[in-house]
Amino acid sequence: MSGCNRNAPITEHSQGVWDHYFVYPMSKLLLTLGHFFGNNYGLAIITLTLIVRFCLLPLMLKQFKTTVAMQKLRPEIQKLQQKYKGNDVETQRKLQQEMMLLYQKHGINPMSGCMPALIQMPIFMALYYAISRTQEIKLHSFLWVQLGHTDPYFILPILASVTTFISLRISPSMTAEKSPQTMMMSYIMPVMIFIGASSVPSALSLYWVVGGCFSIIQSLILRMQLKSVIVAKNGQAS
Repeated sequence: MSGCNRNAPITEHSQGVWDHYFVYPMSKLLLTLGHFFGNNYGLAIITLTLIVRFCLLPLMLKQFKTTVAMQKLRPEIQKLQQKYKGNDVETQRKLQQEMMLLYQKHGINPMSGCMPALIQMPIFMALYYAISRTQEIKLHSFLWVQLGHTDPYFILPILASVTTFISLRISPSMTAEKSPQTMMMSYIMPVMIFIGASSVPSALSLYWVVGGCFSIIQSLILRMQLKSVIVAKNGQAS
């Protein structure tokens, strides 16, 4: 990425790995989608967001399966937590070792939930530079905003924050484990999203809003499935 001019218009001749293989393809995709919708680049960004979210569905389903598996292991995890109650470093180290052995025994990867967020980071950054370095998109007006400028009324940042809050509070992981850490994160993340969305081009805020709405629908469906698993488990236990 060194040596590339991040302010110059992006073209097929742009040099550098980042420009040539990430930013330019993103710009080309948005222009193609925009032409399909009659040069409406707002609809292009909405479509791109949906494409990304549908592509991430397999990972989200894997994350859901991990949540269900960890819910089934909850009694065993609680036994380990009771066994290693101490707050000293050695006791906590033994607790972590026992829990990792338990996860390995049942083929669970607790970190699988991080993958969708990690994959979206380069997509989000490429989208940012593609918008700021493609004049057709940067200057395009959609609804009440120019896609390359911040929302003057803060409507999109507020919507991005609200949809993030709702999607986090109804997510399957929140349903399965209402720990103080997850509850706190459900308040911190929307604030961070609002601050971020207030300082970036409106196109990115739009990306967050559409992604948040998709997450809400997805979480509602997965949450209902998780509840049915919990009910079936409780029925077997009784």
